[in-house]
Amino acid sequence: MTTTASENATSIAELERLKVLHNGQKEKLTFSNAEFERRLAGLRRIMAEKDLDAVVLTSYHSIKYYSDFLFTYFGRSYAMVVTKDDTVTVTANIDAGMPWRRSYGDNLVYTDWRRDNYIHAIQEVLRTRGISVRRLGVEDDSLPLDNRNKIQAAFESATLVDVAQAAMRQRMIKSAEEIEVIKHGARIGDLGGEAIRNAITAGITEYEVALIGTEAMVHEIARTFPDSEIRDTWVWFQSGINTDGAHNWATTRKIQKHDILSLNCFPMTSGYYTALERTLFYGEPDARSLELWNINVEVHKRGLELIKPGAVCKDIAAELNEIYMGHGLLANRTFGYGHSFGVLSHYYGREAGLELREDIDTVLEPGMVVSMEPMITVLDGQPGAGGYREHDILVVGQDGAENITKFPFGPDYNIIGA
Repeated sequence: MTTTASENATSIAELERLKVLHNGQKEKLTFSNAEFERRLAGLRRIMAEKDLDAVVLTSYHSIKYYSDFLFTYFGRSYAMVVTKDDTVTVTANIDAGMPWRRSYGDNLVYTDWRRDNYIHAIQEVLRTRGISVRRLGVEDDSLPLDNRNKIQAAFESATLVDVAQAAMRQRMIKSAEEIEVIKHGARIGDLGGEAIRNAITAGITEYEVALIGTEAMVHEIARTFPDSEIRDTWVWFQSGINTDGAHNWATTRKIQKHDILSLNCFPMTSGYYTALERTLFYGEPDARSLELWNINVEVHKRGLELIKPGAVCKDIAAELNEIYMGHGLLANRTFGYGHSFGVLSHYYGREAGLELREDIDTVLEPGMVVSMEPMITVLDGQPGAGGYREHDILVVGQDGAENITKFPFGPDYNIIGA
C-alpha cells in the first residue's frame, strides 16, 4: 500500500491506488475523545454479540456518529472500518486530507485511477491489520446492492451480517454531550423563527423569507460552534396551498393577506438535526381556520404532556388519535406524531425505532430526544384549507421531559398583523 504521492509519474498506471493523506493537523471535533470511545465501545459490544471480526459502516449517519466525518457523496462511496482495536475512514481522493482532519481515528484515501479502489481500500485496511474475516458487519438498510455484492466478492468466504438496526438502537439514547448540541440547535431554531416572523409582510416571496431565516441561523451556528463545518442548514417556509405538505420547499409565491403560513427552521449543527415548526396567519384567520388551528394546538398540548419515561410510542399515538376522531379530523392527519433526533437530515438517517406511530412499541427512556409534531391538512376548496402543524423538541429525563423549544405556538402569538 503506497502512502506517498507517486513522484515523477508519466502515466496513470504509475499512480497509487491508495494514499495516506495526513495533511495539516486534526481539527477540534464536535465531541470529546471520550464520547467517541463511548460510542465505539457500544458498537464493539454489538460486534461481540454478533461474533463479528469487523464492521464496514457505509451510511452517512453511522460514519458521522462514530467518526464525526460527514461525507459528500457525489457518486463516490465512503466507509468506516471498525475493528476490535481501531477505526479507519475510507474516503475519496477528491476530498484530500479533510476527512482525516475532521474524523476520529485513522483515514485511508482511495483514488479514481482504478474502478474498484474503494473495495480494495476496505480489503487493505483489514489485511494490514492481520484480520481474516469470517463474519463482517454491514448496514443492510442503506448499503447499495451493487456495493454489497462487491464486498461479498472481496470477502468470498465471509458471512455479511446486518448491524444497522442494532446501531440505530444505540443512537436512540443520547449522551450529555449530544443533548447539549441538540439544545443549542433548538435555541438556534427559535432565533431563525423570530427572524422569519419579523420578515413576514405582503408581497415578500417564500424563498426570500426562507433565506432570511437560514442566514440568521447560520450566523449563530458559526458563533456557537466556531470549529465546525458550516453546512446543510435550511428553511421550508410555505404559504397558502403550499402549506399542505410538511416537506414542501419554498417557492416564488408571494405572501398575501389572510394567508395561512408554515414556518419550518432546520439548523444543522455538525450533522445533528433540530427543527422548529409553527403555523401562522398573515392577518386574521377566518372562523373555520381558527377552529382547525385550535384543534391542532389542543392535540399538540396533550402530546407534550404524554411524553415522559415509561410511555409507549404507539399508546401516545392512540390517545392523540382520539382527539382528532372527536373532531372528525382523523383522516386529515398526514404523518406520525413525532420522531427521534440525532444524526439525520432530509437526505440521510432516521431512527425509525423511536417514532410516535401506531406501529412502534418502543418505551420512552431517559436520554431519548423526541418531537411532538401533530399535523392536519384540509384540501383546497374546503373551509379552512391549508396545513396546520406545530413542532417542539423534548428531552426525556428521569421524571418527565424537558421541552427545549421556546418559540410560542398558537393564535395568541402567531397571527401577524397585515
